Amino acid sequence: MVKRYGPITAVDGLDLEVPYGTCVGLLGPNGAGKSTTMRTLTAQAIADEGEIEVLGFHLPEESKQARAECGVVPQLDNLDTTLTVAQNLLVFAHLYRVPRGERHEAVERTLDIANLTERRDAKVDELSGGMRRRLLIARALVHRPRLLLLDEPTVGLDPQVRQELWALIDLLRAEGTSILMSTHYIEEAQRLADTVAIMANGRAVATGRPAELIVEHAGREVVEVYGPPDRLAEAEQEAARAGLRTRRTGTSVSVLGVDGHAPEGERRPATLEDVFVLLTGEEIA
Repeated sequence: MVKRYGPITAVDGLDLEVPYGTCVGLLGPNGAGKSTTMRTLTAQAIADEGEIEVLGFHLPEESKQARAECGVVPQLDNLDTTLTVAQNLLVFAHLYRVPRGERHEAVERTLDIANLTERRDAKVDELSGGMRRRLLIARALVHRPRLLLLDEPTVGLDPQVRQELWALIDLLRAEGTSILMSTHYIEEAQRLADTVAIMANGRAVATGRPAELIVEHAGREVVEVYGPPDRLAEAEQEAARAGLRTRRTGTSVSVLGVDGHAPEGERRPATLEDVFVLLTGEEIA
């Protein structure tokens, strides 16, 4: 898939597949093309090249049918603050054409999933940031979608609230919901996604299971060398002579794929962050 905005290519030849019942994470910094990819999957943006099929429907021709089977959690909060929690869900049950006789059950079910039953009558502007994010997810689930699209689901939330949302997403994945999630949090991708596509400049530079990506690109172990600039330069040269790859992180040099000979330093397990920085040259959260 290719998507351009004038001279800028936002998505550049992306191939992506979300197997049924799995969570696929798009990991990358702002501007990598993650949100544009999400918008093309809901036909909010039309691809310039390539074919897009969502749940058997071809986009953009059959976008209406595809959207009816998808739940979308946008990056920006667009809840109706004039309505209560339950009313927000009821409106979307109507919009998604949940049969009239099933709407009450749909609202109660999603309130329970999002742990918002006790706040059902609260106005949206009375909710905390974490509760509002849970309501956005509940709203996307009200019609029992086959595919859930999460665009930066925990952006701007504190660590404790993020953990709560991770537990909710884990529950949905365990129940067989197919999920495509964009994120710039490495820990989030590693914690939730069965498969991660690392994106940079509109391309997927690596795709696979987190543990497999780590072993393939960064090895099992890393040596962290600390010291003044001349010591770091010496460590880089020593690693290069041994055929080892390195990444500079300010006050240290990480020597990747250590297996035997390596500069002296602190050993640690390789991480998905090592892979991301190695492949893209960018530090992200």
